Amino acid sequence: DIIRGKDMYGGNKKGKKQRQQLEGNLQKIFRKIHDNLEDKEATGKHYGKDGPEFFKLREDWWFENRNEVWKAITCRADRENTYFRKKTSEGNDCTVEKCKCIAGDPPTNLDYVPQYLR
Repeated sequence: DIIRGKDMYGGNKKGKKQRQQLEGNLQKIFRKIHDNLEDKEATGKHYGKDGPEFFKLREDWWFENRNEVWKAITCRADRENTYFRKKTSEGNDCTVEKCKCIAGDPPTNLDYVPQYLR
């Protein structure tokens, strides 16, 4: 949610200031990514007036990189650690070890559920 610019948690005063600082840093990072995209004409059409927050670019980045982010988050997870979702829609175990599904994919079933519903 933070990467995608959709985090709803405001936090206390100290947390709010840190959140604003983080958001500023993310905007700088995604400005650099945007500026370094190769096909300027195509990206201009796709992203249009996406800045300065770059929400659309951030969404695309998350879609392309969430597997790697999940691997980084869980790389030190113990073998017996599991994600809270126990079953897939087919009734199979989802996160059998190290917070990963059987195929090794991250359990991203909540990626697009609004934060207030989780």
